[in-house]
Amino acid sequence: MRPTQADLNYRMQKIVATVAVFLFLFKIAAWWLTQSVAVLTDALESTVNVVAGFISLYSLYIAYQPRDKEHPYGHGKAEFVSAAVEGSLVAIAGLIIIYEAIDNLIHPHIIQQLDTGMAIIAFTAIVNYATGWYAIRTGNRNNSLALIASGKHLQSDTYSTLGIIAGMALIYFTNWIWMDSLVAIAFAFFIIYTGYTIVRSSLAGIMDEADHELLEKLVQRMNQSRRENWVDLHNLRIIKFGTVIHVDCHLTVPWFLNVHQVHTEIDEFSAIAKNEFGESVELFVHADGCMDFSCRICQKKDCPERKFPFKKSITWDVHNISSDKKHEI
Repeated sequence: MRPTQADLNYRMQKIVATVAVFLFLFKIAAWWLTQSVAVLTDALESTVNVVAGFISLYSLYIAYQPRDKEHPYGHGKAEFVSAAVEGSLVAIAGLIIIYEAIDNLIHPHIIQQLDTGMAIIAFTAIVNYATGWYAIRTGNRNNSLALIASGKHLQSDTYSTLGIIAGMALIYFTNWIWMDSLVAIAFAFFIIYTGYTIVRSSLAGIMDEADHELLEKLVQRMNQSRRENWVDLHNLRIIKFGTVIHVDCHLTVPWFLNVHQVHTEIDEFSAIAKNEFGESVELFVHADGCMDFSCRICQKKDCPERKFPFKKSITWDVHNISSDKKHEI
C-alpha cells in the first residue's frame, strides 16, 4: 500500500527528532572539549531542537488522526500549535544565548582544543542543513507547516553554527577571546528572528489568515482552464487544516442548466483544483444562476437566453474573486 502524505510527514519528523538527539550529544562533547560559550550557545539551541522535534512529532501524530464527531474538519490545526511552541522555544534559546554571552564577557572562560571543537561543530552543521532541507522539501510537497517549521529551525541552526565556526577560527588564529561572546550575541539575534517568523506563520494558520500564494496559484489555473459555462467566480476562500486544503467558492453558471449539467461543471472545476494541489483538497462549490447583468461578462456563445451583448471578459484575480459580490459592468 502506497504511504499517504501523513505517513511520509510522520516518518520525516521521526528522522528530524532522531537527528536532533545525536547532534545535541555531539555539540555537548564539543563544548566540553572547548569550554567555548559560543559552542555552548549552539548546544543550547540544540536542546530546543530536541524538544521541538518531539513536540512536532506528537503534533503530527495528533494532526493525522481520523476525523470524528468532535473534529469534523480533522485535527490538522495541531500543527499550527506545534509550530508556535517551536518558534517560541527558538526565540527563548536566543535570549538565553545573549545572557550567557554577556556573562562570558564579564567573566571570560579559558578556551581550549578549538581545532577539534571546530571539526565536530562543522560535522553537525552539514548534517543539520541536509536534514532541514529535506524536511522543508517534504513539508512543502505535503503541505505540513510542522515539517516546514522544523526544517527552517534546523537550517537557522546551521547558519548560526557556521558563524560560530568562523568566530572560533578567528579566535584560534588571533587569540581574541572576547570574540567568543560577540559571535554568540550576533547569532543569537538571528535565532530570535527565526523564532519570530515561525510563530508568525503558525498564528496566521490558527487565525485562518488568507494564504495569498495558494490563492494566486488556484486562480491562475482557473483562468487558464476556464470553460464558457463558468460565467463568474466569487467569494473564494482557502483554509488549511494540516495537509488538508479546504476551498469554498461561488460559481456562476447559466441559469437554464439542469442539475446534472451543473454538477458536471462543478466536477470539472474541482478536477482543476485537485490537479493543482493533489487529493488533499476539499472543494465546496455553491452554484449561482446567472442574472441579466451577467450577460455583459458571459463568454458563452450562442446563448439562447442572452439579454445583453457581451462587452468584456473579467480576468479573475485574488482581489476580485475574494469578494462576495458578483461582477458587473
